[in-house]
Amino acid sequence: MAQGVMTLVEPSIDETTRVYRKVTWRLVPFLFACYVAAYLDRVNVGFAKLQMLSDLQFSETVYGLGAGIFFLGYFLFEVPSNMILHKVGARIWIARVMLSWAVISAAMMFVTSPTWFYVLRFLLGLAEAGLFPGVILYLTYWYPSERRGGIIAMFMTGIPIAGLIGGPVSGWIMNAFAGTGGLAGWQWLFLIEALPSVVLGFCVLAYLDDGIQKAKWLSADEKALLAHNVAADGASVTAHRFRDGFTSGWVWLLCGIYFFFIMGLYGVGFWLPTLIKGAGVSDPLQIGLLTMLPYGAAAVAMITVGRLSDAARERRWHITVPGLVGVAGWLVSIRFSTDLVIAEAALTVATIGVLVTLAQFWCLPTAILAGAAAATGIAVINSVGNLAGFVSPYLIGWIIDTTKSTSLGVYTLAACLALGSLLALTVPKRLVNR
Repeated sequence: MAQGVMTLVEPSIDETTRVYRKVTWRLVPFLFACYVAAYLDRVNVGFAKLQMLSDLQFSETVYGLGAGIFFLGYFLFEVPSNMILHKVGARIWIARVMLSWAVISAAMMFVTSPTWFYVLRFLLGLAEAGLFPGVILYLTYWYPSERRGGIIAMFMTGIPIAGLIGGPVSGWIMNAFAGTGGLAGWQWLFLIEALPSVVLGFCVLAYLDDGIQKAKWLSADEKALLAHNVAADGASVTAHRFRDGFTSGWVWLLCGIYFFFIMGLYGVGFWLPTLIKGAGVSDPLQIGLLTMLPYGAAAVAMITVGRLSDAARERRWHITVPGLVGVAGWLVSIRFSTDLVIAEAALTVATIGVLVTLAQFWCLPTAILAGAAAATGIAVINSVGNLAGFVSPYLIGWIIDTTKSTSLGVYTLAACLALGSLLALTVPKRLVNR
């Protein structure tokens, strides 16, 4: 076996490309589909809000708190979840994650009071904790850092594609099913959009492999090539132990950067439909269709910038420049908030900036951490950063209720995106540009 490995230390470029293409086609589309389902179940409350608030007499503050409390549950269970995944394997654990959140997401249709809204959103966060950081960790089992920029970007296009698909589908469900069986359109929304997660949860058990050595669809030589590259990449990383993921100063700096980026992300996810409505569109289906452009453009930009980042082996400026472009988009959307054409274009630029920075951000921790440290560190960064998912919708909801205007809230989102983008430049390039 050792001899077989030695012959694969210097494979041809064509052979290496072929093997990684095979791995990518096997893993990434499936993981992408899982993330689309997850993200849709997480943020479809933004569309349900268009009918739910008036039906249940909820204020913007109640909605903001309920939308954000998801991330308290997410925060509490994310690190334990990633540690369990590292121990028991991705196949069983990701299936558990998907099936449990699907049941809770469907149960959102029974909300009748703020208390139950808060409870179910909290439980949804608890159930879903671990999918995103678990997949990011799982990708480090297969790809060296030099290939992760494009791969992570491809996976994370699940966010804009969820918006691209979810916008018109959510609007159509709320229009087409309203009143059917005595249920409101928003109730059908929660029920129908939970079903893909149930199907995919069972598919994970049949389809996903825990790692390179368990992949029956790879030959022995292909396994050796992949394992060698991952091992060689990990050898250049000094943080390997579980505790390194908690004690490294770089981890906590990345937590702060990610917190600011997540403020912008959930500004898009939870408030984009509201901002489009404020520009003069009232029909839920039309609002859903208008969310397609920002998300579609962002998906293309994420893959393009990811490939450029890998080719240049440069990470920091591929985060900062798109982030500052996104800031400009937010500011223009405020200035022309009542002009639908300009506002839509500006929100598209803002969405591109937010999502490109997020995808490129995950090249930083996966370059600094490896092994058990990656399991804890990635989870710590994602859980602490995602506390912004609690702060962002609650803060923006409170600002809207207090000032009767979304402008100050959007200024806050722009400032957070700018801070995160500039802080990315403080990470030494020697650690991440490889």
